[in-house]
Amino acid sequence: MLKTDDIRAMTLDQINDEVLKLKKEQFNLRFQRATGQLENTSRVREVRRDIARLKTIAQKKGGQKAGVPVSASADGSQSAPKSGAKKASKRAPKAAAKAKSKSKAASKSKS
Repeated sequence: MLKTDDIRAMTLDQINDEVLKLKKEQFNLRFQRATGQLENTSRVREVRRDIARLKTIAQKKGGQKAGVPVSASADGSQSAPKSGAKKASKRAPKAAAKAKSKSKAASKSKS
């Protein structure tokens, strides 16, 4: 288990390396558990919490999510990459089409 004081003494690169190492260990532990070879089941929980602890401290240190590289803009400021635009809603066109078909059906039944 990693101590918070030890993590705070690390640089962001060291923290990201440690997160990567623990994610690999977590992957291996999942396979061991699935095949029935895992003896120390509490290690799964420890690794998961260590990853969360590292990411939290990295975010507080650098103002970014751990594992997400920082990109520098032309003016020298740094920012995390932006996520994609909102997905267009698929329900709106379907709802409009249903409303049209209902109004057409209602007008036909009246005549």
